[in-house]
Amino acid sequence: MKEPGQAKVDKRHLRTVRTREKLLVAARDVFLSQDFQTATISQIIKQAGVGYGTAYVHFEGKDELLIVLMEDVMDRFYQIAEQVFEPRSRADAKQQILEQATAFLRLADEERAMLRIVEQAIGVSYVVRTKWKQIRERFIEQISQDILYAQQQGLARMDLEPKLVARGWFFANEMYLFEVVRGETTATIDEIARTLTEVYAHGLYRED
Repeated sequence: MKEPGQAKVDKRHLRTVRTREKLLVAARDVFLSQDFQTATISQIIKQAGVGYGTAYVHFEGKDELLIVLMEDVMDRFYQIAEQVFEPRSRADAKQQILEQATAFLRLADEERAMLRIVEQAIGVSYVVRTKWKQIRERFIEQISQDILYAQQQGLARMDLEPKLVARGWFFANEMYLFEVVRGETTATIDEIARTLTEVYAHGLYRED
């Protein structure tokens, strides 16, 4: 049986979680119905139905709200990027890379509404732009580790610096990610992923 003081703490924690969730749901709705620039923290607070003082205990402004929403979306991308990469041959590596690239772009298509808001915010918010750079570096570090593994297994060229190659691979995918989000590409996701993979794998991996 819980002590009275513990019960009060649990209820307070539950209220905190619910308030935070209300603000995040409201922020997502307001961002998607308008855009990042025109949305205001006042509109978000009003839609969430919480007090201003309460809201600012949880989030300093709309930038911080978007960052939390962005992190939730990017967690799904991390799951793709951080899958175990232990190829036994060049063909195996190429297949795994193709599957990752395809999944990455399909997820971008699925999350295009939220990613469109993220792209807008990157252009106008220093806080969001800084967070996006951190996200980039996490992806690049993971790609670097995959390249290093392939080099250690004698599959990839040793004369290439893993982090430089990783940055090039990530930025190529990032460019197409936002083209998919904006609906600017006429190629299919499968065509884009296959072309990117062919160029990348041909340049990095040794022939079997």
